[in-house]
Amino acid sequence: MKLTKGIARFLGVDGDRSAPPPRYVGLADGLIITETHAEAWFVLGSSNTDLMSESARDGEHDQASSALARTLSGYDCHLKVLWAPLNAEEYRNEAESLFTAGHFAEWADMRVERLNQLELPTRMLMLGVRIAERSNQAKARGSRGVQDALGIGSTSVSPKEIARLDALTRRLGRQLETTPWKAQPAAVEMLAWMIAREQRRDTVLPNPDADGMITGAKLAQLTRGRVLPYPDHLRIVDQRGETTTWVSVLTMDGFPEEMESPGAGEWLRAVAEITYVPEYGDDDDYGTDIQVKPVNPEPSVRFKVMHKRDALKQIDEVRRLAKEQRQSAAKHSAGETAQEIEETEDTMTSLSRDMKREDVTLLEDHPRLVVTSDISLEDLRARCDAVIGFYGGLGIEVSVGAEEQRELWLEAQAGDMLRVPDLVHTRTVGAFAGSWFWGGASVGDDTGPIIGYLTGSTPGVVRNDLTGGSERGDATTSAFIGRSGRGKTTAMMLSLLDSGFRGSFVLALDFKGDMGGLVSAGQRYGLNAHVIETGAQYAGVADLFTLLSGESAERAQTEVPAQLGIALPQHLRMRGAETPIQSAVNEIIAAGDPATWKVIEYLRRSEDELAREAGDALYELSLTGLGAPFMGKPSGSTLITPSPGIWVVQVPGITLPSPDDARDDWSVHQRLSVALVHSLLAYGISMAGRKDLRGLRKVVAVPEVHVLTATREGSSFLQYIARVGRALHTALVVDTQDPESLASLTGLVEQMTTVFGFQLTTPEQQDAMAALLDLPKGEHTRQLIQAIGVDVTQEIRHGHCIMRDRRFSSATVQFDVPSLEMLELLSTTPKTTGVVAEQSAMSLSKSEPEEAMA
Repeated sequence: MKLTKGIARFLGVDGDRSAPPPRYVGLADGLIITETHAEAWFVLGSSNTDLMSESARDGEHDQASSALARTLSGYDCHLKVLWAPLNAEEYRNEAESLFTAGHFAEWADMRVERLNQLELPTRMLMLGVRIAERSNQAKARGSRGVQDALGIGSTSVSPKEIARLDALTRRLGRQLETTPWKAQPAAVEMLAWMIAREQRRDTVLPNPDADGMITGAKLAQLTRGRVLPYPDHLRIVDQRGETTTWVSVLTMDGFPEEMESPGAGEWLRAVAEITYVPEYGDDDDYGTDIQVKPVNPEPSVRFKVMHKRDALKQIDEVRRLAKEQRQSAAKHSAGETAQEIEETEDTMTSLSRDMKREDVTLLEDHPRLVVTSDISLEDLRARCDAVIGFYGGLGIEVSVGAEEQRELWLEAQAGDMLRVPDLVHTRTVGAFAGSWFWGGASVGDDTGPIIGYLTGSTPGVVRNDLTGGSERGDATTSAFIGRSGRGKTTAMMLSLLDSGFRGSFVLALDFKGDMGGLVSAGQRYGLNAHVIETGAQYAGVADLFTLLSGESAERAQTEVPAQLGIALPQHLRMRGAETPIQSAVNEIIAAGDPATWKVIEYLRRSEDELAREAGDALYELSLTGLGAPFMGKPSGSTLITPSPGIWVVQVPGITLPSPDDARDDWSVHQRLSVALVHSLLAYGISMAGRKDLRGLRKVVAVPEVHVLTATREGSSFLQYIARVGRALHTALVVDTQDPESLASLTGLVEQMTTVFGFQLTTPEQQDAMAALLDLPKGEHTRQLIQAIGVDVTQEIRHGHCIMRDRRFSSATVQFDVPSLEMLELLSTTPKTTGVVAEQSAMSLSKSEPEEAMA
C-alpha cells in the first residue's frame, strides 16, 4: 500500500507537497498542456438566481447535480472563481462600432470616467478537467533537470496529440454545454490571461501562433516572475525587486452538517458579498464617508466526483464502523451508545438508500480562498479577517494556511495538482451544487450601451439597446413601469440618448411636458435634437400634409379630412360638413404643395355656406394652442423630419375622452386633443411602415402611456407598433404608472422584450408588475417591489428597479447618470438651476454608487 502511494505521488496523481511547479508546454483553445498531463478548460456562464422562483431553482439545482454525477464522474476537476477588473477604456473602442451620431466620443468618454469611479469587477467562472495523462511522464519528471542543464529540453507537442486532446475537449464541452453552466471552451487568450495574472504582471499577453497555440518563449514569459513565500502570505515581486502584491491562501477547515440553500449553503456564490473597511492613514483623503469595499476573494476548489460504486463502498465502510462502535458500546456495563454514532449509522443507511434510488453520489473537494491586496500587508490581513468573519457567521471554519502558503498557492494554479490533501471534505453532489458557484445576478444584453450596474449578489455592468430587437429578429417593445418620482422617465431618457447616438430617429410623445431635458442633453452632445410644443409659435409642425411625405403622401388625402372632422363642431358635422372638407382637400392636393391651413382658407372662400361656416369654425380653432400645431399656418419653426435625431413633442394639458364617452359629448378641448394626437399617431405609423426608411433605426417613445391606452385609437396604435416593430425596424418604448391597464393590451404585452419595474405600493399593481417581470406572484414579490424604490434609511432611491431582459431573467439594476451635468440636464423636476445643481452634487458625492441617480 505504501509503495502504491509512493508511485502515485511520483507520477503526480496524488497530493504531493514537494512536487515541482507545473511546467507548461502548450496552450490552445480550451487546452492547457503540461509535461505530465493535459487539462480541458471551460468558461462557465452565470445564472440569474437572485430573483429566481423556488421551482426554477430546484430544477436548475437538480440539473447541476446530475451534471456533476454523470458528466464529471471520475475526473479530477478544478473550479476557479476569478475577478477581472472592468477595463472601462474598452468602452471607448466599442463606441466606434456602437455609435455614429453627434459627439459620441465625448459621450463615451463620460461613461468611461464614471465606470472608472465605480470600479466594478467582472466575475469569471473557470472549470478545468484533467482529460489525459501524457506518455512517459515519469521519465519526463526524472530527466527534466538533466535536459535543462544541457539545454536540450523539448516542449513541443505533436499535431497528432493536439488533435486528440482537442477532440476530447470538444466531446466533453458538448456535454457541459447543455448544463446550467452553459460551458464554452476557454479561448487561448483567456487561458494566457489566467496564467499570467497569478503573478499580477501587467505585461502584454502574447498572440497565438498561426496554428492557434502559444508555446515556447511566448509561453515561458507568462510565468516569468518571482514569488516569495512567508508563513502566512506570499509577496509578488516585480523586476526591480519591489513588492507589488500581497497574497494569502485561506483554507476552509470545517462545514456544518446541514446547510440551507438559499442561505448559508451558497458558500461559493456568497464570496461576492464579503466587504471590509480599509485602514485609512492620517494623510488619506477619504472625505466624510468611510467607504466599504469588496474583498473579492477568489475560490479555488479541486474536486473529484466518485463513481457511484466507490461512493457506496465508502458509505458502507463508515456505516459498518459506526455499527461496530455501537455494538461495542452496548457490551459495556453502561450499555449506552453515543448519540453521534447512532446518527452517523442512520445517516449512512439513508444516504446509501438514496444513492441506489436516485442520481446521487459523493465527491471529495478541497476548497481554498485566495485573498489579494495591492495596497499593503496590513490591508491584506484586514481582508483575510473579513473573509474569516463572514464565513464564521455562516458556521464555516476558515483559517490562513500557516506555513504552507507556497504549496497552497501552487495548488491553486491552473495545470497544477492537489498538494495538500489533508483538508478534504466529502459531500454529496447535491450539497456541492447547493453552493451555487454559478449563481448570482445577471441581466441585460451581451453587447450595446451601458445603462447602469447590477445591485444583486454579484457586481457587473448592465447593457441594454432599445433598437437591438430587430437585428436579433426579436420583439422591439420596452416598458418602464412604476410610481411617479422614482426615476423611470429619466432612465428612459438616458436610453433614448443612447439610441440617438446610434443614429436612430427618436420620436417622443411627451404628454406630461417634462422631457425637455432630453433635447437639451442631445444638443449638448451634438445630436440633431428638437422640442416641439403646443401653441401658435409651433403652428403647422404637426400638419399631416407635411408629416406624411414620400410613399405615405397618399394617406394624407384621407387622414386630413378625418382629422378635421374630429375637430369640427358637432352641429356642422351633423349637417354634412365633412363632404365639402373632403372636396377642399382634393382641390388643394391637385393644386400642389398642400397644407391643412390652405384647406381651411379654401373653405372660407367657398361660395357654399356650409363650407364657409366649417372653414370659419376651423380657422378660429386653429388659433388655439391645441389647434395650431396640426392646422395652423406655419411660422417658420423646425418641422419633424424623417432623419436621425431626437424630436420631443410636448403636448401637456391634453384631455382625451375615454372609450365609453359618446362622440357627441366630447368637449372642444377633447376634440382638439384627439385631433392633435391623431396627427402624431398617423405620423408614427407612416414612419414605421415606409419602405424607404426600413434601414433607419426608429424609436417611438410614449411616456405616461395610460393617456393613450384610455382611447381606442391610442390602444390600436400601440399594439400596431408593437406587433410590426421587428419587421419595420421600429422600437416602441412606453412609460406608465399603471401596469394593470397595460396588461390588458395583449398585443403590446406579448411583444415586450424588456421591462423595467420601479416601485409600486398597492397589491393589485404589484401583482400586475410581477406578471410583467415574470416573477412569482405572492407576498415576497410584493415586498420586493415595495422596497425597490427606497434605500436602507427608507429614503427614495431614484433609478433603482427590477429589470427583466429578453431572456426572461430578472435582477435588480441601478440606472446610472454618468455626470452631474447630465443629471442636471435631464432633471424632470421643476426646480431652479441652483437647487438642481446643489442636489445633484449632493447625490453624486455619496460613497455608495447606488446614489448616482438623483
